[in-house]
Amino acid sequence: GANTHVFLLSPCSVSLLLCLGVGLTGKEALTHFPSLGPSTNSAQGKVHMKQCDLLKLSRKQKRLCRREPGLAETLRDAIRLGIMECQYQFRSERWNCSLEGRTSLLKRGFKETAFLYAVSSAALTHSLARACSAGRMERCTCDDSPDLENRKAWQWGVCGDNLKYSTKFLKKFLGQKRIGKDLRAKVDIHNTNVGIKAVKNGLKTTCKCHGVSGSCAVRTCWKQLSPFHEVGRLLKLRYDDAVKVFSTTNDAVGHSELASPQRHSHSTKHPASPRATDLVYVEDSPSFCRPSKYSLGTAGRTCSREGNCDSMCCGRGYNTQSRLVTFSCHCQVQWCCYVECQQCMQEEVVYSCKQ
Repeated sequence: GANTHVFLLSPCSVSLLLCLGVGLTGKEALTHFPSLGPSTNSAQGKVHMKQCDLLKLSRKQKRLCRREPGLAETLRDAIRLGIMECQYQFRSERWNCSLEGRTSLLKRGFKETAFLYAVSSAALTHSLARACSAGRMERCTCDDSPDLENRKAWQWGVCGDNLKYSTKFLKKFLGQKRIGKDLRAKVDIHNTNVGIKAVKNGLKTTCKCHGVSGSCAVRTCWKQLSPFHEVGRLLKLRYDDAVKVFSTTNDAVGHSELASPQRHSHSTKHPASPRATDLVYVEDSPSFCRPSKYSLGTAGRTCSREGNCDSMCCGRGYNTQSRLVTFSCHCQVQWCCYVECQQCMQEEVVYSCKQ
């Protein structure tokens, strides 16, 4: 359709979080860039340039980064946002979105790879839109809806998240090319667009009334994105229902397109194209049970005995360990300004997967 954006992406151009995460162990602080503190414009400019140089970008992307003060900070925010959300959504799964093995994972067409592409593009889209409305980007401001004048929006403190600019800039930043018959490129592009659509899906209009006693004599409306947790939860559902695809030639238009044996068109028994909201993959995932080039395995991972221990531990069983934990209890508010608590101890049982 007219609103579809087509990107050709290498793992490092789709999402910086995929590439920058490759060299990390997961123990370092993700905010490893120098911060933009109060200083002269010249000094801020130098810090901005330095941040752009620290990112693993193509030559064109570095050029765009240098021209957009505030972009490097926003890209860093997107990296952190995507990694944290991925690890949160997969905290109870065999593959827990760890940074180890990510380079090898990105070379394959697994469901997990599909999720990484989607959550990465979603984090970039979300972070850019929020940065515009927060005034952290010089070349964009609030959502420029026809019925919303920027000056009035700032006056009332209701600056809309600029998803329109975010999506447009992302298209320029990631690049656009014809992709021919490359199945893997088509899959990566499709999953990237699923992430962008997930952010768009959460865009809502919020209004505020002004006037005497709250009467709606004047009403200011603005566009607002859902919290990123909601986007992550939606993408995790898409992952759970991901569709395996292959490449087929469409005789009517004369080029190859994605098709799925899991979906059938209404008129024939031939496979139909996956939906625009489906995450797609081309090969079955490994079990992630044992250490491999894709993950560290599940040995030593904590689990819930009633919940996921059987699955998490891959039939190897689990160890049970008791420990005493200290927590605040019997808290009371004391006059006037503080809360007084006792320290209680409680036995806690921890289950972890055997080697």
